[in-house]
Amino acid sequence: MTTSAACSEPRQALVETMRRLAALGLNRGTAGNASVRTADGFLVTPSGVKPEALDAAAMVALAADGRAMEPAARPSSEWRFHRDIYAARDDVAAIVHVHSSHAAALSCLGQGIPAFHYMVARAGGADIRCAPYATFGTQALSDAAVAALADRRACLLANHGQIAVGGSLAEAVDLAVEVEELAHQYLLARQGGEPVLLSAVEMDIVIEKFKHYGARYGEE
Repeated sequence: MTTSAACSEPRQALVETMRRLAALGLNRGTAGNASVRTADGFLVTPSGVKPEALDAAAMVALAADGRAMEPAARPSSEWRFHRDIYAARDDVAAIVHVHSSHAAALSCLGQGIPAFHYMVARAGGADIRCAPYATFGTQALSDAAVAALADRRACLLANHGQIAVGGSLAEAVDLAVEVEELAHQYLLARQGGEPVLLSAVEMDIVIEKFKHYGARYGEE
């Protein structure tokens, strides 16, 4: 692989990620953003560009402290929470933020997703928290998001949407899909009454089992 190809690979992966998020219906128009960690900081999607108009050159390189490495570029307005999540979490290599319908609807109630279904543990804990509301693009929102993600891989943002993180863009997207499905199921369950929540003991068992989720037979 040539040096130029190696440099463009994560940029193109971000383009494809944003298009996949749109194809999955998790984002529409210019909503949402994504990033991937790099040796010098991170690459993040640009501000206000529809997925179909993105190309690799449009991705914005920021230093670990958020300084622009390409002064003329305009990063996503949410670059602060990407910067701060990477600073707080060595285990995170990629972040996606979406305005998916059911997660956003639940966030507009100021509510997270409790242990109504064992798959909630896919996000790393016994619940998926909802960060309190703060204006988009602000340090206050970043601080709230980082707190809500403590010991978790996903959170909701009040009156806004959701964030999912992972060891790769593919992992983060897959988790965002799962969170959206869980939000949908939880809202449906509440239409029939108050969902029965799993116990803390059961959720601890499931969280432990998910540490080996996807492992080949005999590897657990």
